[in-house]
Amino acid sequence: MVDGEPRPWLPSPAPAMDEITFKSDTVLSDVHLHTPNQRHLMVRLSGVGQPVFLSQFKLLWNQAPQTDSGAEGGNHRAHHAEATPPARSGCSSEGVSLQAGADATSQEGVAAQLDEDGDLDVVRRPRAASPSKPSGPPRDKVWRGALFLADYILSQRDLFQGRTVLELGAGTGLASILAATVAQTVYCTDVGADLLAMCQRNIALNSHLTAAGGGVIKVKELDWLKDDLCTDPEVPFSWSEEDISDLYGHTTILLAAEVFYDDDLTDALFKTLSRLAHRLKNASTAILSVEKRLNFTLRHLEVTCEAYDHFRSCLRRLEGLTGGRLRFAVEPVDVSFPQLLVYERIQQLELWKVFVEPVTEPIVSADTAS
Repeated sequence: MVDGEPRPWLPSPAPAMDEITFKSDTVLSDVHLHTPNQRHLMVRLSGVGQPVFLSQFKLLWNQAPQTDSGAEGGNHRAHHAEATPPARSGCSSEGVSLQAGADATSQEGVAAQLDEDGDLDVVRRPRAASPSKPSGPPRDKVWRGALFLADYILSQRDLFQGRTVLELGAGTGLASILAATVAQTVYCTDVGADLLAMCQRNIALNSHLTAAGGGVIKVKELDWLKDDLCTDPEVPFSWSEEDISDLYGHTTILLAAEVFYDDDLTDALFKTLSRLAHRLKNASTAILSVEKRLNFTLRHLEVTCEAYDHFRSCLRRLEGLTGGRLRFAVEPVDVSFPQLLVYERIQQLELWKVFVEPVTEPIVSADTAS
């Protein structure tokens, strides 16, 4: 109650993707927070109350086969040995590994410790002696779905060869960076100057991957809740008229990973996909990575997959669109492609393709018309 009046539980709709809102049934899942200290990477909440982390990483190509030998650094499932990046075509991606900033230690082989009564004995990791010498487990915040999509890109390099690619909700920029090892141009998009600046840093850290093939990554702001791209030169990461012309004139692949955790943002993403598809001059394919999360919600007081179910309903609705100049076809992707990055590949990870093609009008002869 405020001045005798009830306080509304739900605020008015957010005008931008990164404005903070809270909902009564919002559930945060798969968010792992470390002991707070001066190096904590959580910087703010997203528009749906999800924590936003800043994470830097460097991808290292390994020319030797992966091994679990006792060599130095052998506690990693893949060795972190810097090597010359492979060429943009006809190369193997075997041995690619992800290293987050300077925190490249591993916790593999650490068994759970029990006290004398059989209870779990949680040992807190020690604080770093100084910010420049961190200790403890990796601090990267790359979601499984992004790593899953990255694995697909590495296994389907011919699909991206020489293409123009647009990633929506890029986060750390991982998928954009790997796509750029073979693509001609990649537009890495998200909202928030801090996130986009992080993408720029990660691109710089991984410039050794794209340098050989000449792939270009352009970091831009793209807000799904706005119909038009920002062209104000005073705004960081805005679009030039040349970039917009190139985007609409050459893009044939769109990517999105781990962005289907809130119904409103999922609706906004599919609206953005439809809007972009109608502006692109070429047929295109959207590749969407999603994790089917089981969450306990306050609204139902039971475990559900609401976000995933809403994502699937949006796919069905998109495929059912008729009467327009575009046709949308949806199909699941075979997920038996090899795993080249180190993460837990669970059964709940899925990839979906949305094919967008123009509707060809039937040719009507004069006899038929009469």
